[in-house]
Amino acid sequence: MSDSTFIDFIGRYKHRPVEFVQDVLKQTPDPWQASLMVAAIPKNEHHPGSGQRLCAVKSGHGVGKSTCAAWIAIHNIVCYYPQKTVITAPTSSQLFDALFAELKSQLTRLPPVIRNLFETYSDRITLKSDPSGSFISCRTSRKETPEALQGTHSDRTLLLVDEASSIDNAVIDAAGGSLSNEDATLVCLGNPTRPEGFFYDAFTRLSDKWYTQTVSCLDSTRVSESYVQEMEDRYGRDSNNFRIRVLGEFPESSEDTLISNEIVEAAVERDVEPSGGPIIWGLDIARYGSDRSALCKRQGNTILEPIKSWSNMDTMSLMGAINAEYEKDSEDLQQPRSIMCDVIGIGAAIVDRGLELSLPVQGINTGESAALSGLYKNLRTELWHEALDWFEKRHCKIPRDNRLMFELCSPRYSYDSTGRKRLETKDEMKKRLGHRGSPDYADSFVLTFANQAGIMAGSSQPWSQPLRRNLSIV
Repeated sequence: MSDSTFIDFIGRYKHRPVEFVQDVLKQTPDPWQASLMVAAIPKNEHHPGSGQRLCAVKSGHGVGKSTCAAWIAIHNIVCYYPQKTVITAPTSSQLFDALFAELKSQLTRLPPVIRNLFETYSDRITLKSDPSGSFISCRTSRKETPEALQGTHSDRTLLLVDEASSIDNAVIDAAGGSLSNEDATLVCLGNPTRPEGFFYDAFTRLSDKWYTQTVSCLDSTRVSESYVQEMEDRYGRDSNNFRIRVLGEFPESSEDTLISNEIVEAAVERDVEPSGGPIIWGLDIARYGSDRSALCKRQGNTILEPIKSWSNMDTMSLMGAINAEYEKDSEDLQQPRSIMCDVIGIGAAIVDRGLELSLPVQGINTGESAALSGLYKNLRTELWHEALDWFEKRHCKIPRDNRLMFELCSPRYSYDSTGRKRLETKDEMKKRLGHRGSPDYADSFVLTFANQAGIMAGSSQPWSQPLRRNLSIV
């Protein structure tokens, strides 16, 4: 391609990103993609909607966000000079396995004569004739290193943010200096996983300063009807999961408490017949001075007796107390089939001592991945959802214990960048609630569902080993 031909090419497509995608990349943008591409180019007379310096799109899964971001980046590096484009996401896997992978795939659609003007590396794409003056660079966005997005200046600066709902405000604040020139543009895309942060603000209190779009899977030809139906069947149309994954709407902030006071109070007041079945104990081990080791005994739909607890006990003394409980219940024909014990912290030593005493102790690492790893961040979150399901069946009974009732209703949940639920950690609860923030009683109850979850996942782990949860259905 001669210089004059290339100049004519740029003149034709510089202000026409939609035609560039159609003619050069041989792709057909959806209406929302076309609108965003126009909004993201510098202001010009050809498009009244151009020159939107701050752009945000929230959507359900699979509507073509990464593809659109790739088109914007490629159009920018081909048609503007000098220019610097930075693409970012909260984690390296989100950045390189999703957005940058899609970018490299779309780059191969360029005619060879244009594609050969650029060099592709593991973390960037550069203009061969001026690699430092015109490039697309990949940088992860973590609140620990917000400076990673600083220092990018050019006549034309473009910052593309994927999974923007999980980006910390500090990262965007740090990037502000790079967006100071007139032709700088910030484009943020993502599933709306949390009702807070700069991404949420763009659609709410700061909406007058942002160009925004919401893209529902219901309106997208790229999303199958079977996916929408699966989400509806699994979560229900009124759930936060459906709002995030399908409708592209932020979760209802009023639903951030996992287990409601209503269903806990109902379980206290309810008079039900015990369902029978195996007896399972849950043993939560104290990790800090104010924490208590707690023991819950559950059989089917009933907590058999008030939760027992101990404080300031060493390993030998605590296991002595547990062994005494075991022997007492054995005499009453109430022997547990399993004692599920969290091995985080000193729990591993407790398990070892229990096995020495020939107790049916099973170590559970609640920090490991969930069996349903596409839905839950970790096993702890999954087990709490097993407990929630137990309550929601509304045929269960718990003792009136104010501490237990408070703790069951205390943990809050959020969503990670992939839409998985994540339950508050004990440390986070302590920071929020003070000395009341360690749900020792509730965690001992929740651990009784680890045996059930293991069966569901087909676990065949020996009792001497922590339960492993690395299966995924998604």
